[in-house]
Amino acid sequence: MLDMHFQSLRFTAAQPGPRLIVLGAVHGNERAGTIALRRLAGELERGERTLVRGALTLVPITNPKAYSQNTRNGDRNLNRRLRPTALPVEFEDHVANWLCPLLSEHDGLLDLHSFMAPGEPFALVGSETELDGVTPFLHAEREVALAQRLGVNRCVDGWLPTYDRGVARRLARPLPGAPAATLDTEYAIGTTEYMRSRGGWAMTLECGQHEDPAGPEVGYRAVVSLLAELGMIDAPRPAPRPLEGLRLTEVIDREHAEDAFERDWKSFDPVRAGEVIARRASGEVLTAPQDGWIVFPAKAAMVGAEWFYLAERTERFAQVLGG
Repeated sequence: MLDMHFQSLRFTAAQPGPRLIVLGAVHGNERAGTIALRRLAGELERGERTLVRGALTLVPITNPKAYSQNTRNGDRNLNRRLRPTALPVEFEDHVANWLCPLLSEHDGLLDLHSFMAPGEPFALVGSETELDGVTPFLHAEREVALAQRLGVNRCVDGWLPTYDRGVARRLARPLPGAPAATLDTEYAIGTTEYMRSRGGWAMTLECGQHEDPAGPEVGYRAVVSLLAELGMIDAPRPAPRPLEGLRLTEVIDREHAEDAFERDWKSFDPVRAGEVIARRASGEVLTAPQDGWIVFPAKAAMVGAEWFYLAERTERFAQVLGG
């Protein structure tokens, strides 16, 4: 697979401005972003759209091995422990050695994804504090303001601090046989976290279910709206919209192969305080500690890995912010 090449399409305007990079197919079976970015690239190449300010880099296929296999991963998940390495072993190490310097050349990132179960598109942004959980994140308000222009109705935050709390819990009570990666806080570092570590702003857009025919349109419209908001194309600025906000608060791991959900949960299914979510093989019953939502349930999660997240409402995204 090392004979595969990496491709980015760069468009640079005569006038200076923001440097934006947009990724598709970080996971190879998530193709909405690829279709959306190829559509936009074609319009720019044919002169149907013109970049009037700044520089735009489109990466329709970020992980060509996973894409060629139509699988989430090639050798491993590219969107975990993303960093350059002097001794690449897995294919995704080679991707990272190409991708990380490319990200560092830009001011901002939009990463286009999709998800397995049916559901509505949503955006993910950084928390008010990122990476160390203490230092205020320089671009926190900017990410919120830009997310409000992407055309979705829901936004999620809290990924990194919630993941870090999960790692701390696992270290305090190790589970025999658990994957070593689950004990590594850097395993939570993906494209957006890496971009923020380089001083930029970053957002993930989940365009809908993998096979939803509307997904590519969601991704395309979001990128066009973002370009208009940043003044990079000659188009009306999109109207901002208040978003339903959910904050990840807790991650629950699967501890035994016989641990099982009480029912077939989907992301953003609501739960009531005391409602049974799952049952451990030990007989322990897991209930919702408060009213909230189930997020990212993984029915087939590995023992020792993330099983599901819990989220609560946040009003962080309810007030429309300036761009």
